[in-house]
Amino acid sequence: MKTFIFLLVIFPVIFSVADPHCYGTPNKSIREFNVLPENPAAVNTENLQKAIDWASGYGAALYVDPTDEPYALNSGLVLKQNVSLIGVHGPTPRGTKHASKNIPVGSVFKIEDAEHAFITVESATQIRGIQFWYGNQELDDPEKIIKYPPTIQTSKTSSTQGVTLSNLTFYGEYVAMDFNASKEFICELILIEHCYGYPLSGEFIRIDYCYDIPRFLHTHVNPAIMRKIGLRFSKAVIDRVVARKTFAYSINHTDNAQLIDVFTFGTWGGIHLGDESYGQLTNFNLDCVAVGIFKQGNNTKNRNWMIGQGSIIANAGETVEETHPIIIEGEGHTAFVNVEAFSGGNGALTNVGRSFDFMLIRGEKKLTVSLIGSRMRNYESANPITLKNPLAVIQAVACLDKDENLFNKIIGNE
Repeated sequence: MKTFIFLLVIFPVIFSVADPHCYGTPNKSIREFNVLPENPAAVNTENLQKAIDWASGYGAALYVDPTDEPYALNSGLVLKQNVSLIGVHGPTPRGTKHASKNIPVGSVFKIEDAEHAFITVESATQIRGIQFWYGNQELDDPEKIIKYPPTIQTSKTSSTQGVTLSNLTFYGEYVAMDFNASKEFICELILIEHCYGYPLSGEFIRIDYCYDIPRFLHTHVNPAIMRKIGLRFSKAVIDRVVARKTFAYSINHTDNAQLIDVFTFGTWGGIHLGDESYGQLTNFNLDCVAVGIFKQGNNTKNRNWMIGQGSIIANAGETVEETHPIIIEGEGHTAFVNVEAFSGGNGALTNVGRSFDFMLIRGEKKLTVSLIGSRMRNYESANPITLKNPLAVIQAVACLDKDENLFNKIIGNE
C-alpha cells in the first residue's frame, strides 16, 4: 500500500517536470506580453501580435484582462490558427460605463486607425467576451462618418474553417463581421452568436462562399448600442445608414444556413438570402426597415428557405412604393409559417410609416411560395401580394389581410 501511495504522489511530479504542458494547454494574459492600457496603440498592436504568434503553436487562449481604460490598438492583426481571445463579457447591448467618463470599461479594444480590417481570423479560432470600440467615430454629422474596414474579417489568403465569435459588442463600427470569402479561399462552419452592434454601413454580418453550415444565432443590431455609455447616434446618421440600401445580414453561396433569433433596427434591409443559398430562418424581428427579407434563388432543387416565427416592420423606404416587408425573385421555394408584417411611424428615423404590400414577387422563372398563419397589415395596395412574375405559384392558408379578413388563396399559374 505504501508503494502504491508513493507512486500516486511522485508520478505527477515526474510528469510535470518532464513536460510542463502535459496537463493542459498554456493560457496567458495579454499583459504578460506587455499589452497594457497605458501603452500607445502601435506598441500594443506589435505585442498582441507576438502573443498571438506564441499562442498559435499551443492552441492557447489569451485572456484580455478587464481595465477601466481600453487597450488602444491599430488595425491589421491576424488571429492565427488555433488561438482564442477571451474577455470577461457577455454581450453589453447598451454599453459598459466608466465611473466618471463616457467610455466603456472591461475587456475593451479601442481601435485607433482605419487602415485595415482590425483583425483577420484564420481556422480554429475564437473571439469571446470582448467589446470593440471605435472611439473616434462620428456620432452626429453623417458627412463625417469614418468608413472603417471590417472589425473582424475572414482570411483572404487561406480557407477559414471553424471560427467562433461569441458574446461580442461593437461600438461605432462601419462593418462588423466580414466573411465574404471566395471560390479560391472558402470559409466553413462559422458560428456567430450573442453579438450586438450598429454598423454605419448597415452591414453587420456578411458571408459568402461558406460551403458548410454557417450559423447566426441571437444577434442584435440597434442604434441605441451606446446608451449606457452616454453616447448616441443622431437621427441624421441613422437616416444615412438606411440610405446606403444595404442589408444587416447577407448570405450567399452556402449550404444549410441557420439563422435563429436575429434582430435589426434602422437599416435599409433586414436579411438578404442570395441566389446560391438555402437554409432556415426562425424567430426574428426586422424593425424599421425598407425591405425585411429579400430572397433569391437560381435553381429549383435546393434554393429553398424555410422561414418562421417572425415579424417585420417595413416603413423606412424613401417612398411607399419601394417599401416591402418581403421580396422574392428567381427560382426555388420559400415556405413562411407565422410571419407577420405591420407598419407605423417611429421618431428615431425618417420613414413613410407604412409599406406598399406584404410581399413582392418578381422575375421570369417559375418559383413557389407557401404562406401559413401570416398576418398582413398597414400596406397601401389593394392586395397584400404584388405579383410581377407570371410563372410564380403562391398558396396562402389561414392568413389575414389588412382588413383582418381571412386570406386563403392560390395565386398564379397552378
